[in-house]
Amino acid sequence: MKSYRYLSPYSGQYLENPHEHRTTEKDTDSHADQGVGSEHQTDQIIETGSVITGDGKHTIHCLTIIGQIEGHYILSPQNKTTKYEHVIPQLVAIEEEPTIDGLLILLNTVGGDVEAGLAIAELVAGMKKPTVSMVLGGGHSIGVPLAVAAKKSFIAPSATMTIHPVRMSGLMVGVPQTLEYFQRMQERITRFVSENSKISPERFYELAMNTKELVMDVGTILDGVDAVEEGLIDSLGSLSDAMSCLYQMIDKAKAKNKKAAAKKGKKKTAEKA
Repeated sequence: MKSYRYLSPYSGQYLENPHEHRTTEKDTDSHADQGVGSEHQTDQIIETGSVITGDGKHTIHCLTIIGQIEGHYILSPQNKTTKYEHVIPQLVAIEEEPTIDGLLILLNTVGGDVEAGLAIAELVAGMKKPTVSMVLGGGHSIGVPLAVAAKKSFIAPSATMTIHPVRMSGLMVGVPQTLEYFQRMQERITRFVSENSKISPERFYELAMNTKELVMDVGTILDGVDAVEEGLIDSLGSLSDAMSCLYQMIDKAKAKNKKAAAKKGKKKTAEKA
């Protein structure tokens, strides 16, 4: 019988499948494995919005970032949210889990808390394992840094991305320091995006400050083709394209690690001799 594990969003650890004990020796192996695996995947999707899958040769962790990025304040129950305190430990566990070969991030987000989004994006950008992101539907506002944080980014032709300046809701003090704080935060976002994509800081700032496109706001909406042409996203594609790219990156990483291990082994042998 196969052993299934799921990633706890609270501890960041891979735990044994809690439903495994329901299978008895009387069950056929194929039926038991299929039933337990299906039930486990459903529980994992409901609990963490993620799933561990693969083609037998590669094992990948699929993470979804949907709705609004929830930061330090809890949003309304009517809002679809991605909680950064759930995603952050998952990313750390994925990076440290030896059985996981790569990470696929699926995005359909309207944006949300800037600092929470940047925190997630910085973690993804700092991962050694192969990472691929794909924008489906929309990757707006702080969803832009999240999309470009992966080593390779894809966008569906029907998807869109909105680039606009930083906003703040609630009480604000009308002093020059407030404007300076906004400008510094915008510079952080611009720097991160330009360092993790092919768009220049000047062009990204120009798109964010565009006053000729949005009626009630400042900024620019890019569809899939435009996002690629601007250098924000690497390629147009579908899920199969993103998966194929991730598998190739995993194979390349494994070959590199194997070569490095062989070289290290030869060095140790030479030292002993």
